[in-house]
Amino acid sequence: MTTNNELHNQFEKIPDQDAPGAGPTGEERSGSHGAMIWEIRTEEQPYAFLSDKEIKDTNRYGQKIDLIDLTEHKLPVGRSLYINENPAVGTNPNRNKQHGFFFTADNCIGCHACEAACSEKNENPAHLAFRSVGYVEGGSYPDYKRMNISMACNHCDNPVCLKGCPTRAYTKHVEYGAVLQDPETCFGCGYCTWVCPYNAPQLDPIKGQVSKCNMCVDRLEVNLKPACVSACVGNALDFGVIENVPENREQALTDIPGFPAPEITHPNIRFQQINQLPDEMKRTDSMPLKYHKDENGRYRPAVDQKKGKDKHWNLGRLSSRENPLVLFTLCSQAAIGAFGLSFLGAQLGIAEFVAFRDTALYAPLALLCFLLVGFGLFMSTMHLGKPHRFYRGFNNLRHSPVCREGLGIALFMAGLGLHIVCSLPNNSLLQFIYQWALGSELHQLITPATAATWAQGFGYFAIPASVIGLYYMNKCYRIEARPFWNHWQVASAFFGNMLSLGGLVVGAVMVPTLALSQQDYTHALLTCGSAMAFGLLIEAMGHIAHSRAMGRAQHEGGASYYIQTTTFGKSFWARNVLLGANLALVVALLTALTVWNISGLYALLAWALAGLMLLASAIVSRALFYVLVVPTTMPGAFFWKNKGFEEHARDIGLAHMPQVGVVPITH
Repeated sequence: MTTNNELHNQFEKIPDQDAPGAGPTGEERSGSHGAMIWEIRTEEQPYAFLSDKEIKDTNRYGQKIDLIDLTEHKLPVGRSLYINENPAVGTNPNRNKQHGFFFTADNCIGCHACEAACSEKNENPAHLAFRSVGYVEGGSYPDYKRMNISMACNHCDNPVCLKGCPTRAYTKHVEYGAVLQDPETCFGCGYCTWVCPYNAPQLDPIKGQVSKCNMCVDRLEVNLKPACVSACVGNALDFGVIENVPENREQALTDIPGFPAPEITHPNIRFQQINQLPDEMKRTDSMPLKYHKDENGRYRPAVDQKKGKDKHWNLGRLSSRENPLVLFTLCSQAAIGAFGLSFLGAQLGIAEFVAFRDTALYAPLALLCFLLVGFGLFMSTMHLGKPHRFYRGFNNLRHSPVCREGLGIALFMAGLGLHIVCSLPNNSLLQFIYQWALGSELHQLITPATAATWAQGFGYFAIPASVIGLYYMNKCYRIEARPFWNHWQVASAFFGNMLSLGGLVVGAVMVPTLALSQQDYTHALLTCGSAMAFGLLIEAMGHIAHSRAMGRAQHEGGASYYIQTTTFGKSFWARNVLLGANLALVVALLTALTVWNISGLYALLAWALAGLMLLASAIVSRALFYVLVVPTTMPGAFFWKNKGFEEHARDIGLAHMPQVGVVPITH
């Protein structure tokens, strides 16, 4: 539940009018050029106008409906929304009350008029729809029933899209309680589409930006209902101040079959569904989910094994739009682990690490870590719809884990870079770079001893920054709307890969360096191998616990596990075998190294094999992590909002016809 202190920060501060609190004059309502906010047609029907009569004080979650009361400073009632840069102020008497949709499922005939009206008003392309109609079906002939669901943004009390967006493209307004989004501020990371349980924000891969339902605030300003509501031919959609039950309605429910748990965001939508439905309702899209009625009469999600239990490889489908994030997370974790192991090993006085720090290849190892994290950040930036707007990713540090992750990684990279620079005066291989860059006078002023002290300080700065970045990298995926990710296994995988991949990178550089300089590398190999084994063990324990939890789950996480064990079943078990065999091999090599001191050429080749197995299992694991997740999205139709149909359309070339509504994957 969002507290009042948190919520007032979500309201945008719009400049006050010349006469704060005063009602707008006719001239002001028309705007500076005489144009109305929204032109009311002469033949507008009475049902298109708002007709709120009774206003309650709070909604059923205890949230105040009068949003002015939730702001830190009492805002003037008569301020402008500056719709299309028009300073006019609307005439709606309840413009500072929380509004919401009311959907009567019994009346919806699935005509899609609401979709068409919304897309026409917002000039949406064929592949985007702010409002969409899906359906669920159940029963058996002759008593087979279908329930249609029309859904758009619910302008929630606790808008997780607003808190997750790193660019602060979202604002919850005191006017109507509308959660509005600015596509021009958005840089297309798509994180809001991950955290929203209702699939409201729409990522346009062609424009590289997100847009969504804006509650038709321009129509509300002149007392008209949203376009979708006015267009509804079955009187299924209605709109008004939240908790105001429209006339001729009997219910105001907070959920119906197919609707995700309202506890996540406290959405401002109410339902009526009186007609008797079967105890089990199924989705007609490809999502392996159905809905069972519990003892309280609520429909809960359950796994629907639509594609049987046959196991497949589907290696080609491991590649997804999230490939840049696969590389970003793995490279960042490897760099953090490698630098942390090499730096802290030397600071703790481990002889081999101290000896390696004094060699010419310590700075190149740190530089390799810098390049790894830099490549990862580059791939993460290229994942954006607007990569050139990457700097906006720090705009919402107060709430967004994406911002905090980026800041932590950026600070780690800065500390690591300065650590490398200050390590150059003591590096026989790269010292000339330092001398050339500073010149003779500064080189004499900043002695190697001073530079070494600075290098140590920057190293100690980089370590906590990397931990912060890795912690918030984990927090980015702890999303209630994606139950498959919302498990501690994410942390075990990320921190486990940090240790295992970090140990691999350090060992790959450090052991050959010590061997070629005819120094003993046994303890270095033992330390790096132990880091690999410990990381693999942490990762394996997380996978086991996650599989048990998701295998028993009857929600979207269980559906993801079903896909994991069927569609990608052979790839999944190959990953498990590879991970287990790799852990056994590393432990065996550590045992041989400790007990028999086996460290010859064949032993090093065995370590190389263990490293290759580690890379293979890490890449497959991370690819599965992204392609498997099933969000708490709304049901689609057979053709529209159906991932199975989209894949089929791409396979047969139907996606090349824009009217089909399947957009090519360009971002």
